[in-house]
Amino acid sequence: MSLILPKDNPYLLGHSQAEKLFLDTFKNNALHHAWLITGDKGIGKATFAYKIARFLLSLDDEQKSSAQWDVLPSSSVFKQISNGSHPNFLAVERDYIEADKKKIIKAIKDGEPLDDDSLQDLKKSAVIKVDEIREINSFLSKKSFNGGWRVVLIDSIDELNTAGANALLKILEEPPEKSILLLISHQPSKLLPTITSRCAKLALDRLSPQDVGSLLRRYAPHLTEDEIKDLVTISSGSIGKALNNAFNQGVNLYHRLQNIVYAGTNFDITEALDLAQLASGDEDIWRLILDLLRQLLADMIKSGDNADALYDVYAAVLKTDSEVVGLNMDKKQALINLFYQIATVVSHDC
Repeated sequence: MSLILPKDNPYLLGHSQAEKLFLDTFKNNALHHAWLITGDKGIGKATFAYKIARFLLSLDDEQKSSAQWDVLPSSSVFKQISNGSHPNFLAVERDYIEADKKKIIKAIKDGEPLDDDSLQDLKKSAVIKVDEIREINSFLSKKSFNGGWRVVLIDSIDELNTAGANALLKILEEPPEKSILLLISHQPSKLLPTITSRCAKLALDRLSPQDVGSLLRRYAPHLTEDEIKDLVTISSGSIGKALNNAFNQGVNLYHRLQNIVYAGTNFDITEALDLAQLASGDEDIWRLILDLLRQLLADMIKSGDNADALYDVYAAVLKTDSEVVGLNMDKKQALINLFYQIATVVSHDC
């Protein structure tokens, strides 16, 4: 699967209100030193943050009134941010695990650095470590190149450990002049209140079905209109989720899950076992099936039929992933248990 990364993506759709809010504060000289960009995964938060970074780093004081919000991919600023060489820009995210970091270093030494597709296949650590946050202090302590803005982008602050969150808080308390921090969060309710209180908020909404469809046509032109319609239905206003579904047979898996769920206790056990076996052997498929099950149950709950019982199963799906990890449960058996729970509820509703 080859997807355009936020740092390389000049195209943003569906967030005009948030764009206007940011630009209005800029034009009114009221730009806050830290912006918390929130919303569901895959709706364009990182793409939005990179757009802000390119805009600010393409400015100088004389250009403020005529600055272009859309920075062209052909510009030097766009290219420097994309390849990580802009002196006034720092992106902070989870680092690669040690074994994969060595692969990257070896590839560079051999004169064959890994491309973006290869890097996406490598594993990253579970959290952003405190040392990576402390790099921000070093970055902001240096004199700005050409007296311009300095921009720090953290994707995402949900992944900070406790020490990292406390280190970030100290930076937010005493921000240097003409610097801005763009903080991405998928779950802002879980952040330290002392962090959120020091940030201006940009809450991005889920994309409309029309916008998800338009983006699918742009990023995955091989899809048929019927496939796009199905992907829009199961992707909850997230283009990231829609593309993940598109490249991982999400529509096919969703229809297979529908056949099991709506059959009640008469579901095809062979098909259920086949799906469970598939999920147990592939981490991406496992997470995709759990996500699709949540979507399917949410749609059923919205219909109003037996909502309380269905919610109990929905809650069980939410807990399954953590229980599999924490209790070392077998994924195949865990998924079969969920199928039986759903079947029982659906059969009683018939």
